[in-house]
Amino acid sequence: MQKLALICLVASLAACGAAYQSPKVRSGASDGTRVRVVPVNAETTLLANRGAYRPKTLPAIFSANAGTGGGLRGGGAVPDAVVEPTTRPGSLQTRLPPPAQPGPYTIGVGDVLLLATPQVGGTVEELSGLLAAQNSRQGYTVQDDGSINVPNVGRVRIAGMTVEEAEAAMFQRLVETQIDPTFSLEIAEFNSQKVSVGGAVANPAVAPVTLTPLYLDQVLAAAGGVTAKDDDYASIRIYRDGTLYQIPLREFYARSGLKRIRLIDGDSVFVDTEFELDRAQAYFEQQITLAGFRSQQRRDALSELSTEISIRRDALNEARQNYLTRTELGAVDRDYVYITGEVAKQARFPLPFEQQASLADALFEGGGGIPTDTGNVKEIYVLRASADPREFGAVTAWHLDARNAANFTLAAKFQLRPDDVIFVAEQPVTRWNRVVRQITPSLITTGAQAVAN
Repeated sequence: MQKLALICLVASLAACGAAYQSPKVRSGASDGTRVRVVPVNAETTLLANRGAYRPKTLPAIFSANAGTGGGLRGGGAVPDAVVEPTTRPGSLQTRLPPPAQPGPYTIGVGDVLLLATPQVGGTVEELSGLLAAQNSRQGYTVQDDGSINVPNVGRVRIAGMTVEEAEAAMFQRLVETQIDPTFSLEIAEFNSQKVSVGGAVANPAVAPVTLTPLYLDQVLAAAGGVTAKDDDYASIRIYRDGTLYQIPLREFYARSGLKRIRLIDGDSVFVDTEFELDRAQAYFEQQITLAGFRSQQRRDALSELSTEISIRRDALNEARQNYLTRTELGAVDRDYVYITGEVAKQARFPLPFEQQASLADALFEGGGGIPTDTGNVKEIYVLRASADPREFGAVTAWHLDARNAANFTLAAKFQLRPDDVIFVAEQPVTRWNRVVRQITPSLITTGAQAVAN
């Protein structure tokens, strides 16, 4: 009789809920709260996502970069011309440069090479001679490291080579990369070797050294010709490898062989109308100084730019770290949803910056998932309070029934809003087990007392 009484006591406690109270979602109006339960399906998911919500954005420091947006400084203005002396010499001495034999042209940095490869054509095109006109021609500039970068082939170093040597190197690389080695190579622009001309000429210029020899009369013609008025006291001076050579202008006109003096890379030609060497010397010193000046200017500009970028990068990193620290300390205004009920971890889940979060994100990232032994996948709710003051206390309970696992796809599309509460109900057997666990100590105590009596 005592055992039967104990069993009846357990049943009555469980039935009336006195032993254990568990939360659940109740529709209708109770306890002053008006709850409307809406099943989650494809249509109602679209309805729930209609609410106006813009995720919070990260500060601009997270999208800024350390670049300054400015360019490098230039080399500055060219120095002014030197002043002409006024004294006349008795005569001008002839000093000819030694004959130059530079050998075949060698490719250098800045040269532009034209690589022509045949395109496959039909028989009619080959017979009509149109195939040669359909060659694919592409220019490549020799870069600072002395190489050209050819798509599907890679970098091929050719600086310091003749055209024939460059063709051999390109042929070897094409064979290595298993590409048809049928091609032609030619220099389209000569930019690596130059001769400068200035002084009493119509247009001071820089003449490129090409595959064909460059002679003194060609350089003067490219500069528009000599403009000196006094042939008796004018001279053409050539600066080469630290030595200054001189040809009186009248003798230059009288001896045709002087017109065919071959010039090489680095030569500077100056037509001097001075009676002294001062102006010619000043011109060559100006060219050398100007080159060094511009090179130093560029090095200084690069150093300043690197320092400026480093300072800006450090400032950005410090500002970002300060923001992250403020976020960790709760000093940054964030939007949250709350996860409760039968989940692996009840938590406050922060909504991400600049993008929407879904119900699936919160359940599996913030809540750690739903334990299958205690959580009731039939009763997953998103509780959303109305923002309308006229509906104070009204709550919409979006109900997801995930007994069919395919419905979890709706959880991935259901967008969350700030202050949403995600609730997962417990399994019925879980509720009963918890009732038993709570009253078991009382049963043991009551049974012990009954035996003692």
